Amino acid sequence: MNIIKRDKTIQPFNVEKIKIAIKKAFASLHSEIDEAVLDQIVIEIQDEFQSRNQTPTVEEVQDLVERELMKHSFYDEAKAYILYRSQRARLREQIAQFEKLVYNPAVPKILMQVEREFGYDLSTLYQKFKTFYKAEDSQKETEKMLVRACVELISMEQPQWEMIAARFQSEFLHQEIKARMLKYGVHSFAEKIAYLEKEGLYGDYIRQAYSDSDIDELEAYIKEERNDLFTYSGLDLLINRYLIRSHSGEILESVQEMFMGIAMHLALPEQDRVFWAKQIYDILSELKVTMATPTMSNARKPFHQMSSCFIDTVPDSLDGIYKSIDNFAQVSKHGGGMGLYFGKVRANGSDIRGFKGAAGGVIRWIKLVNDTAIAVDQLGVRQGAVAVYLDAWHKDLPEFLQLRTNNGDDRMKAHDVFPAICYPDLFWRMVKEDLDGTWYLMCPHEVYTIKGYHLEDSYGKEWEEKYWDCVQDDRIHKRTINIKDLVRLILKSCVETGTPFTFNRDIVNRANPNPHQGMIYCSNLCTEIAQNMKPIHHLPNEVVQVDGQDVVVERYVPGDFVVCNLASLTLGKIDVKNDKELEHIVSVVIRALDNVIDLNYYPIPYAKLTNHKVRPIGLGTSGYHHMLVKNGFRFESEEHLEFVDQLYEKINYYAIRTSMELAKEKGKYEIFEGSDWDTGAYFTKRGYISEAWKHLQDEVHQNGMRNGYLLAIAPTSSTSIIAGTSACCDPIMNKFFLEEKKGSMIARVAPDLNQQTFWLYKNAHLIDQTWLVKAAGVRQRHIDQAQSVNLYITTEFTMRKLLNLFIQAWEENVKTLYYVRSKSLEVEECESCSA
Repeated sequence: MNIIKRDKTIQPFNVEKIKIAIKKAFASLHSEIDEAVLDQIVIEIQDEFQSRNQTPTVEEVQDLVERELMKHSFYDEAKAYILYRSQRARLREQIAQFEKLVYNPAVPKILMQVEREFGYDLSTLYQKFKTFYKAEDSQKETEKMLVRACVELISMEQPQWEMIAARFQSEFLHQEIKARMLKYGVHSFAEKIAYLEKEGLYGDYIRQAYSDSDIDELEAYIKEERNDLFTYSGLDLLINRYLIRSHSGEILESVQEMFMGIAMHLALPEQDRVFWAKQIYDILSELKVTMATPTMSNARKPFHQMSSCFIDTVPDSLDGIYKSIDNFAQVSKHGGGMGLYFGKVRANGSDIRGFKGAAGGVIRWIKLVNDTAIAVDQLGVRQGAVAVYLDAWHKDLPEFLQLRTNNGDDRMKAHDVFPAICYPDLFWRMVKEDLDGTWYLMCPHEVYTIKGYHLEDSYGKEWEEKYWDCVQDDRIHKRTINIKDLVRLILKSCVETGTPFTFNRDIVNRANPNPHQGMIYCSNLCTEIAQNMKPIHHLPNEVVQVDGQDVVVERYVPGDFVVCNLASLTLGKIDVKNDKELEHIVSVVIRALDNVIDLNYYPIPYAKLTNHKVRPIGLGTSGYHHMLVKNGFRFESEEHLEFVDQLYEKINYYAIRTSMELAKEKGKYEIFEGSDWDTGAYFTKRGYISEAWKHLQDEVHQNGMRNGYLLAIAPTSSTSIIAGTSACCDPIMNKFFLEEKKGSMIARVAPDLNQQTFWLYKNAHLIDQTWLVKAAGVRQRHIDQAQSVNLYITTEFTMRKLLNLFIQAWEENVKTLYYVRSKSLEVEECESCSA
């Protein structure tokens, strides 16, 4: 039996469509129809038309459905079915209105999806669209106006218009790319890769590693329907920043091709590349994991610098200082953010080669770093980004605290760097117990010259003993300051500029998994990395003969130049209560991050040497607040803390197990022996004493670890937008707000905002900040590195209230604090570390 459709085409009669329509009529009245009765109705309808010996139209079939429902005494349901028919007819009329203005066959299909999935009134969209529509506009401009109309309808009451806008945007982009590639004679993914490679936009290593049949298999695995997961803001950001474009700016790569290209690159070191490319593609395209911005941008390309974070220890020598600044310039040139530790550089007024008072101190060198950040921008997109760290006992600290403030001598300012202070336990203990006490500031060079040791090279009890030893030594010049006055300078800078960042050095070093091989002096630009550091040491230059000519060779002992590769679990998109899913995702992303170490292009050789020696990675999380509300937790609750304590312990367990399994498969990191991983101290320090943990501890001791560091929670400022979730571990800033983009205002809503989650979400500045600190402390036990933890303050905050948060963070063993975000203060987020 056939049926005549409304467009006069003849198609096979589909009884399932009739059944679905009847079931919807019953469901609208919160009732169900017996399947046997439903089958009987369908049979009677078929018999009726077969007896007529004619092909029925759609309308005739629907008329008969109404009669059959009445015949079987389903009067209310028949009325509901009539209403359903009326609604469908109205929907067809509305779609016909759009078709008269937008000549794109995909538009009716998407509009049908909108009505079916979201239940929004299309007449509202049509009226908004008409306010932008101009008959003389091109088809492309008309499509843009349709997307714009969706965007302008976004509200707290109807947030899904952001998803609908993304669907139109995605479809129009797909059509644009397809037409463009057909013009270039490109019909398949394999042909596209070859074309992009020829244009210098794709790395030739992809086709060298994958056969055409491999690429065809992976193309067949691509799932375009996953574009439906994007919000408009996320898709728009991804299109503008990450998709491959021609040299003239034309988009050549689709969203799903981007995800597959990244996955193929990250799977290169695997024996079964196709299998692992599929696994990596799945977690990326489902938005359950986001890679760091450099990885998203540069994987699959000829130039593939994929690391986010770099940290250098600035030596106390002219050659060393300029070498560190040069290192920063190279890192910035290639899109990385950096942390620079200045704690070894001699203070203002110290001696140089015995000449008293000749040293100018750290500020003049930091100003050079500041100028370098401006001069060497990140791939021409934005200026370089660098945090400069100084110890709380360094003699230049008061001037350091005024680098970004609005008062004081402009000649001593460096507004484009981000200052951070490294605090020992003693400082916070004295702040808590005796604000009227005296704090002593000293020059590290003078301490070393007189005492024979570097004060910054120790921590904890040993550091404290050496500190008091220096204080009591009259040969060392001290700059004394009242603790209350110093705290006032720190808090004033925090309120005015959002900085200095906080690095609790004793807490960090006590929890260091690799204390047998060095010290951790500071963190990176976004305060989430904590790894062993050692300055680069310059050896005398050497003259060698090359092709009969004298060549001067500069020689350096590489030290430990920290670099870290980042990714984030999108907790708001993962069923975190499903242990099997969570374990699988963690295992895949840990493998992918480990592969980045071997695949990466390193802007400076010292970074490569350190990265291959320690093999550090930084798996973090985003969508934290999103996850809490989806699971019914308020931020300010003990249930929240209990839940995340268990969750982050699981994440850590799965990460360690995966790294251990990778060590069995590929070998352990070079300095594993003697580490806390090896001795078991890592587990006992964190109270991991269950049978499962003890068994894993034994396995780690026996098999080793592939990675010396595993977890670090980065800010995820841009990648969380792509994933349509909340950033990092932060609370949302607002449930609903307007964002300026391309000269217009775009409404943004909290992820998955609905009647249930509305009352669970609470804006960051309205949350009792002690809960943010408590949560950071709970998470910190399970994170071997650190977290980008922000504090949110209002004008009602007193200095004492803010100070109490810093003391609480120290007491809760929180390793680092990022920005202090005042409602009236705009801070510059770190994009390079956005994982």
